[in-house]
Amino acid sequence: MINIVYRLKAPKFFEEAIDEIELDGVIVRPTYLSICQADQRYYHGSRPAEVLEEKLPMALIHEGIGEVVFDGEGSFKSGDAVVMIPNTPLDDDVCRANYSYNSKFRGSGFDGFTSDLIKLESDRVLKIPDDFNPYVSSFIELISVAYQGISKFDELAITPKDTLGVWGDGNLGFITALLLKEKFPNSKVIVFGKHLDNLNLFSFADETYQIHTVPKDLKVDHAFECVGSSASQSAIDQIIDLINPQGIINLFGVSEYPIPVNTRMLLEKGITIQGNSRSEREDFVGVIETLKQNPNLFEYLEKLVTNICEISSLNDLKEAFDKDYVSNFGKTILKWNK
Repeated sequence: MINIVYRLKAPKFFEEAIDEIELDGVIVRPTYLSICQADQRYYHGSRPAEVLEEKLPMALIHEGIGEVVFDGEGSFKSGDAVVMIPNTPLDDDVCRANYSYNSKFRGSGFDGFTSDLIKLESDRVLKIPDDFNPYVSSFIELISVAYQGISKFDELAITPKDTLGVWGDGNLGFITALLLKEKFPNSKVIVFGKHLDNLNLFSFADETYQIHTVPKDLKVDHAFECVGSSASQSAIDQIIDLINPQGIINLFGVSEYPIPVNTRMLLEKGITIQGNSRSEREDFVGVIETLKQNPNLFEYLEKLVTNICEISSLNDLKEAFDKDYVSNFGKTILKWNK
């Protein structure tokens, strides 16, 4: 079967390529995709030059849903709405597949979801209920990253979870704080950010503070850093100051540069640092089940949908990336008409 793939050849330059796709596994036609900051780093060429040279040309996007076109095993029916799992384990490993060097990740080393058709193994596809909001469903992958980190944190934490702090008033901070409030309803969830307009959207949080107006006596038991880039340094510094002894600092933010850390206070407080990246099938399953059991979460998550762009040409795709880049909050959803 002929398939057209839309790859980023160089920063801000997409091209079409014709590929052959074999009729085995599960064939999915993308319907709604979501742009991630990682996609933007490739699109704008902000990754190191040697990384861009190694990975481009490459189809972007690792967040998305679609409809099944073909399933040789019969596990899915034609037309089923499904979420696509971008992480692809290649071998069994002692660590989780989302941390394994033996895994491949779509949109980071091999083609993502910007194509007419996507071929996946059956365990990389999960059916979603027909009544799920498609715009929110398009970024289930991002929700699953927060879900994965929170699940791991829950297993590791040995001190009380009475007060949980989330640093970052962007998309991941919003999702992380929302899931924390759902999973630990009796805990106080406090959000720390820079932008008052963003913080006002965190209506489900117990408290919100701009980072320069934090009460001097405030303490948190555990912290979740969702800032990233060079700003993560000041966030981590503030977390170390405010966290209680033997708390866990959960890192989600990505930086292209080394971040200095106050190891003296880490040692003095016995703090654990937990790194979080990507997710696996069980996290997608957990997110879908959580959304089924708590449909009210859609009302909050819909606030993240700030741009909806219909994509019928490469120029539409470029305009969507440019529009997303100037948005300081929310997700840009691609209604994929290719």
